[in-house]
Amino acid sequence: MVGHGKLSADNGVESHPADAAHYTGDNVETGHVSDVTLFDEDSGVKRGLKNRHLSMMALAGIIGPGLLVGSGGALNSGGPASLLIGFGVIGIIAFFIMQSLGEITTLFPGGGSFVSLAERMVDKSFSVAVGWNYFIIWAAVLANEYNVICSILTYWVPQVPLWGWFMILWSLFMGFQLLGIAAFGEAEFWLALFKLLGLTAYFIFAIIYASGGLAGQTEPLGFRYWHDPGPFNGNGFRGVATVFVFCSTFYAGVESVAVAATETRNPGVAVPQAIRQVFWRIIFVYMGSAFFFGLTCNADAEDLVSAEARALRSPMTIAIQNAGWDGGVHLINAFILVTCLSAINSSIYIGSRTVLYMAQSGKAPRILGWVNRRGVPVAAILLTNAVGSISMMNVSTGAAKAYGYIVNLSGVSTFLVWGSISFIHIRFRRAWAVRGRDVGELPYKSLGWPFNAYFGLAANMFLAIVQGWTTLSPFVAGNFVDAYILLPVFGLIYIVCKLYWRSSDPFKRAVDIDIDSGRRTDLDKTGFVAGEGVPGSQMPIWKRVWNFL
Repeated sequence: MVGHGKLSADNGVESHPADAAHYTGDNVETGHVSDVTLFDEDSGVKRGLKNRHLSMMALAGIIGPGLLVGSGGALNSGGPASLLIGFGVIGIIAFFIMQSLGEITTLFPGGGSFVSLAERMVDKSFSVAVGWNYFIIWAAVLANEYNVICSILTYWVPQVPLWGWFMILWSLFMGFQLLGIAAFGEAEFWLALFKLLGLTAYFIFAIIYASGGLAGQTEPLGFRYWHDPGPFNGNGFRGVATVFVFCSTFYAGVESVAVAATETRNPGVAVPQAIRQVFWRIIFVYMGSAFFFGLTCNADAEDLVSAEARALRSPMTIAIQNAGWDGGVHLINAFILVTCLSAINSSIYIGSRTVLYMAQSGKAPRILGWVNRRGVPVAAILLTNAVGSISMMNVSTGAAKAYGYIVNLSGVSTFLVWGSISFIHIRFRRAWAVRGRDVGELPYKSLGWPFNAYFGLAANMFLAIVQGWTTLSPFVAGNFVDAYILLPVFGLIYIVCKLYWRSSDPFKRAVDIDIDSGRRTDLDKTGFVAGEGVPGSQMPIWKRVWNFL
């Protein structure tokens, strides 16, 4: 089923990644490897992502309409204080989740990441439930991104209908994904850098605007919108609870560096580095956006979220218009459009790899596990991109309503997946202790163990339960189902798989957990810059600082 999944079939060589340099004649001294070792023997995907690709994905990958546009709904629902609280609380949880994920993924960077590790540390039924919930996140996120980008293009060129823009973009993204992992990595690197620069420019504008430094300002803006309509926009804790769902969707994707580990040249170096950089992503991107959006945009703006609107409005757009520059809407829309390109590209990548690894391990139809000779999972990419058509509910419901429906699905899925990651980490540490292994043997040790894992599990279980609290009063059946449907679905998948595979134990015993197989070695010599063959001692100072951060 896999083009390069079994190298012995294509090259007459029995492949062992841990000894790749030995049997392929790789020149370890120069940091170069042969084409044979560039393909993961288990999945067939190509290990073409460099350290800088994964680092930039950790810093700014997946940042798109969820943050730049969806934050408008969160601001309107809860106010600027709720936005800060939501981003802060979810940020703390995300940081602990990434610590757990970094420890186990650095040790086992094989295909499927935490979906495969769920089977290794818990059992196969649990892995199926986690995997399909994770796919649901990216199906929902992809649909939202198509929703936003089509709305922007329709705003500029109304002569082309929404479905027309969708078909054009669908074809373009499908073609680009088929180019392979190297093209994806380079595109994500430069698009992520552009997003960071764009956010930095907006933050500078916000500081000048709040300080009264713009031409034509008669007085500083200051914290006017924190006083009117108020820090919580009159919604109190109800608004805070609503914001949690939005924020979980915005944060979805920080764990994607683990999914990309299999296609990384040097996971032992790149993954821990990327995990550390998630901290700066939380502080600068999320907390910075929460603060400056609430500072420069009034939470009760009529255009922020409108049920009748065919296009969503970003807090950035409204802030620039309030500052007196009506033409700025085109600049912000252009920035959002570029971020959409990156976010759609990443969503297709993560969703396709998730279903690919599930198919190759018997948790999805086998056809989805096929990889061509260039290491591209064509069938999985086609399926993932196809689910983006959910965004066409925009045509009948409007962009704002469509966005709200899909956000609820992706939000609760994020809590379920993050809680599962914490549980997997707990099971791994239990197995490690039972075998009498020394924690010092781990290539990356999570900060705050055991608090981080148990807190992550408890917090995500709590948020998964309370995130739909606002749908109870007034009770709206449709919203209630949308908020909670995935909780019983997760359990149903688990129970059905248990019955199908006739498994009676809730999960594996710690002594039966495999903690040795599935490790990978870096393709480039230790001390070399990935893909460049440059000894660490000869790196420029700026690159050493970058790697340290």
